[in-house]
Amino acid sequence: MSRLAGFSSPFMLGFDELERVLDRATKSANDGYPPYNIERLNAGSDQDTDVLRITLAVAGFREEDLDVTIEKNQLVVTGKQIDDKERVYLHRGIAARQFQRSFVLAEGLEVNGAQLKNGLLEIDLVRLRPESTVRKISINAAERSGKE
Repeated sequence: MSRLAGFSSPFMLGFDELERVLDRATKSANDGYPPYNIERLNAGSDQDTDVLRITLAVAGFREEDLDVTIEKNQLVVTGKQIDDKERVYLHRGIAARQFQRSFVLAEGLEVNGAQLKNGLLEIDLVRLRPESTVRKISINAAERSGKE
């Protein structure tokens, strides 16, 4: 894996994990199914929190066909449909398709809930904005050993 130019700077200490997150995000962005929207719900109303909603179009999936998990700041939505062997199709235009859609979540972003309604899976995310703090670091004078 080639390193991104910005992360090789000596002023960007400890951002190795961010580089890995960006790499995961670009790999998961290639698949277009299922389509989704991401929206900000409270734009401008409350300055202390961000509320985001991811809406995935999952028509034909039931609640038990879907799985929403979080692992290492990555939200993963999986859908698995089982083919009904008793049905006899004259034409099959709607396939029983499986999918996995991943979203990399920023630090402090938490899933507030998920609901399936009219073929749309809505996942609400909340981020409380931390208060800005300034911390003073004390400097300790080192004792010199030896004679001058």
